[in-house]
Amino acid sequence: MMLYRHIVVGKGGVGKTALMNQFVQRRFFGDGYWPMEEDTYRKQVEIDDEMYLLDIVETECQEEIQGLDLKGEGFLIVYSITNRESFEQVTREIEKIQKMKEKEDFPMVIVGNKIDLEKDRKISQNEAMDLAKTYNCPFFETSAKNNHNVQEAFYQLVREVNLYNSKNNIKKNQSQNENQKTYKCTIF
Repeated sequence: MMLYRHIVVGKGGVGKTALMNQFVQRRFFGDGYWPMEEDTYRKQVEIDDEMYLLDIVETECQEEIQGLDLKGEGFLIVYSITNRESFEQVTREIEKIQKMKEKEDFPMVIVGNKIDLEKDRKISQNEAMDLAKTYNCPFFETSAKNNHNVQEAFYQLVREVNLYNSKNNIKKNQSQNENQKTYKCTIF
């Protein structure tokens, strides 16, 4: 069984904890719950005929994310479709993770949450899809309240980590093969 640590990031109030609660406990607590400093959940899932144990971490204090970023295999970057500032925060979060990991490319999924509040929408789906294309990552619109696309977003993040790992293993193996010297010996 593979163990993956996923970090859920985004501006306060976008529904990070609600998404995690819905995914892990299949419950929605509404607006009355605010995480203290850090919430961590664990869930065992079967995805594409493989078993995974997911540690899912969300932190409310953006300063505290620095240590977590280096330990996370995948990142769910969340904004609210009703909050323009939270959407603009997505790019800052990605750039922060890139800087800390010292990598341009890492497994992530961008999530536009709160689609149950369609009448209050501030960010179009096309605008978010364009941002996801910029970073070459999947994009989902979700509703933690209605449990719409929540599981799909988390499952896709596992697939992104698997894809990233397989690409890096291929590159690593190619590099090792290029560095290995071969000697031939002929005996007469």
